[in-house]
Amino acid sequence: MGKRITGDGTQSLLTLAQEAGISLTAVCGGTGVCGACKVRCMNGQLSESHNSESELFSETQIGQGWRLACMAYPLSDVRVEIPPESMTTTQRLQIEGVLREVPFKPAMQLRKFTLTEPNPDDLRADWERFTAAMGNNFSQRQDLQLPVLTQLSDRMRAGNWPGVAVFDEDQAVVGFLEADQTPCGVAVDIGTTKMAAFLVDLSTGETLGKMGAMNPQISYGEDVISRIAYANQGPTFRETLQASLAQGINDLVDNLCLSVGVEQTQIVDFVLVGNTAMHHLFAGLPVRQLGQAPYVAAVSQALRVPAHELSLVGAPGARIYLPPNIAGYVGGDHIAMLLASNVRQGDGVIVALDIGTNTEISLSKGGKLISCSCASGPAFEGAHIHAGMRAVPGAIERARFYEGDWHISTIDDEPPIGLCGSGILDVVAELLVSGQIDTTGRFTTQAIRRVHQGRSDAVVLVPGTNSGTGKDILVTQADIREIQLAKAAIRAGVAALLRATGTKENAIDQFIIAGAFGTYLNLESALKIGMFPELPRERYQQVGNAAGVGAQHLLVSVDSRRQAEAILADVDYLELTTDPGFMASYVDVMGFDPIRKE
Repeated sequence: MGKRITGDGTQSLLTLAQEAGISLTAVCGGTGVCGACKVRCMNGQLSESHNSESELFSETQIGQGWRLACMAYPLSDVRVEIPPESMTTTQRLQIEGVLREVPFKPAMQLRKFTLTEPNPDDLRADWERFTAAMGNNFSQRQDLQLPVLTQLSDRMRAGNWPGVAVFDEDQAVVGFLEADQTPCGVAVDIGTTKMAAFLVDLSTGETLGKMGAMNPQISYGEDVISRIAYANQGPTFRETLQASLAQGINDLVDNLCLSVGVEQTQIVDFVLVGNTAMHHLFAGLPVRQLGQAPYVAAVSQALRVPAHELSLVGAPGARIYLPPNIAGYVGGDHIAMLLASNVRQGDGVIVALDIGTNTEISLSKGGKLISCSCASGPAFEGAHIHAGMRAVPGAIERARFYEGDWHISTIDDEPPIGLCGSGILDVVAELLVSGQIDTTGRFTTQAIRRVHQGRSDAVVLVPGTNSGTGKDILVTQADIREIQLAKAAIRAGVAALLRATGTKENAIDQFIIAGAFGTYLNLESALKIGMFPELPRERYQQVGNAAGVGAQHLLVSVDSRRQAEAILADVDYLELTTDPGFMASYVDVMGFDPIRKE
């Protein structure tokens, strides 16, 4: 990569890489548990290997210099090789969603004005001159933001005294535009792994540009729990997570503005949606209580915050709107998804879910809404899978077994280097259908290319001669177990909501699947392994990044903001850890149903 990093020997290779902006995969947040941050020391001396590394690497591999970056500390100048599978390389990012019309009513309002130029007979201050131009209905505010005042004088003189003032819902001035400029807003869906940003013209509602990026916090922990643990080490650690996320959003904004020729000072409004942990980490709120029972949020209601207080670029007084959080593990992104999917206004029984490390599920019936969150784990992001990876070029995303062998397709048709979530889902479904695993998930005598892997068994999906890494791509018994755990959590979560509302599975009229993984998964594979109820296919709908669409609705419509806040007031939250039937249901759906022969 050509990067040089300077340290004093007290920082691990992972920490040094993070400080240098090199995004190594750190699923466990650097505790040596996940084994994802593999590197190879080519020259120099590192600290003695840790016990966790001895269990992960063979003696030959250790002799070749293989280490975990989180466990290795440089004792001299070193040169380190980072294999592709250890990098959080740019992955396919889901930014599209199914749009619907909402009333165009942005929070920000414009007022054009022309000021009289100062002269020896009129020495009024610029702000006093502006308030006079606004008329008798404009009250001179005493809580003016200094950045807004700083902008006024130069902006008016540069434009020869006409201009446009932008006001928020409380009639506070957030900035000034030139006469020919349009106000813009940015909606951001902050996922634990990925972010999607949308630049919107707030004079027309038109989406001018959209862009995706990795969540930069991923270098500090790939899941929510790891980041909470990182933040709990002290205020500076929490500030590091907030600053990294703010910078990531600013980078997206900068690239969006450059792509369409918009100035950053034209951005007057932001809407940010994310799960409760992402919400709190961005807002700088404490997260310790999110990691401890009973897992409560610091704040649930919607927030409006000056953008500069959270280090976002934009107009001097730009605002951020953060929609409500339903519970500790059901955040504003789920509310945005419910808005975009129009779940509350739909007829009949509707189940809507967004699959992720934590899968949020809601059920709407008879005007009532109930939600829950189930810990489906990171398997569908490729984590905790032996050859797992995120959806990057070369990741196996589709797999079929026929004519006695595996037939795969990879992202961008690159040589296969691992399995992303949709790929491992297909593989497990095909293993089941072809009889290579039984209903308990164990390999049978029909499993082809079966090999021993440690204390368990595996099958060779792609021989090393055909892979992009030169190594066999394996699917292990533990991989199948991870998928069983994930699918059981989702199915049991749906079952819990059905029980709580006295609803039978076959009464579900619409089953909405949202999110990036929900977009790319093979619905038939999900049904084969029992992840979703067996319903007529027309009742299923894969809607893409509905949270991103909902964020755009919140940006262009204050009515949508009121609806979001009404959801918080009306929704019932079901805590699965206290639900008496959840664990029994979870165990019941852990196995696979026998495959019906056509």
